[in-house]
Amino acid sequence: MTTTVAYEDVAGLAGTDLGWTDWLEVTQEQVNLFADATDDHQWIHVDPERAKDGPFGGPIAHGFLSLSLTVTFWSQLFEVTGVSTKVNYGLDKVRFVSPVPVGARVRMNAVIAEVTEVRGGYQFAVDQTVEIDGGSKPAVVARGLYRFYA
Repeated sequence: MTTTVAYEDVAGLAGTDLGWTDWLEVTQEQVNLFADATDDHQWIHVDPERAKDGPFGGPIAHGFLSLSLTVTFWSQLFEVTGVSTKVNYGLDKVRFVSPVPVGARVRMNAVIAEVTEVRGGYQFAVDQTVEIDGGSKPAVVARGLYRFYA
């Protein structure tokens, strides 16, 4: 469920748990497209037959593909009205805790850790956890930085 907030009300949102996104299945097609976009065609990602005998028992998503899903997930969880520009500003910390097998479903929880005023807008530090359906550990843990400008 999307939390929608007016721009003038964002300053006090630190500590807000935005909840969980919907589940999203990671497909071999996504992995192959990501491999093409990044020129990372390592066999553990793009060769399902060879990957069966690899360390993960099948193909896995690139760590950076799993991380990139946070952009899609973030937009499912949070919307600020009354802004002119939204920017992914960066990351403070990222860990790829568990590989994401092709065919697995993932979702994300986000907690707004900090809201800081910056010139012309606000910066949000958001603690993001991407979990794998049925997994014992998260796939990705990251602190994302987002800026919203009026």
